[in-house]
Amino acid sequence: MRVLGLDPSISSTGWGIIDINGNRLSYVADGFIPTSTKASLSTRLHTIFTELQRIIELYKPDEASIEITFLNTNPETSLKLSMARGVVFLMPALYNIPLFEYEPNKIKKALTGIGKADKNQVETMVKILLPGCQPKNNDSSDALAIAITHCNLRNSYKDHAV
Repeated sequence: MRVLGLDPSISSTGWGIIDINGNRLSYVADGFIPTSTKASLSTRLHTIFTELQRIIELYKPDEASIEITFLNTNPETSLKLSMARGVVFLMPALYNIPLFEYEPNKIKKALTGIGKADKNQVETMVKILLPGCQPKNNDSSDALAIAITHCNLRNSYKDHAV
């Protein structure tokens, strides 16, 4: 089975693809979708849409997973993040791919055993669990962590697609 992990952001949406065969995880690919701060919001959302479409069509994931995000103190930032999340939520649905959502502390705990682990600890565990993987940036590392979490917890959550 192939899993797509997604870490939405208006500035750099991370993505990661892993395969699971029994209990064995294999790294497939990762990356991020940068958008220009000089571009209009609609152009930035379109960039996320078209790149995710390309990634889904290229890698053909069976399931997708995403992190639950919490609102920022800045309403404008929260609104833009929500719009990016909307695009990211839409893409798996267009391809009939079930999407699962996980809380940040659950992801950190699933990878490190500590619900308040920092990004470096999470990235270290991603590299240990996916030998040969060198994530492109923090966004793609987080997306791979989300995919790993889904692989580890999917049997408990298989009836909880969002």
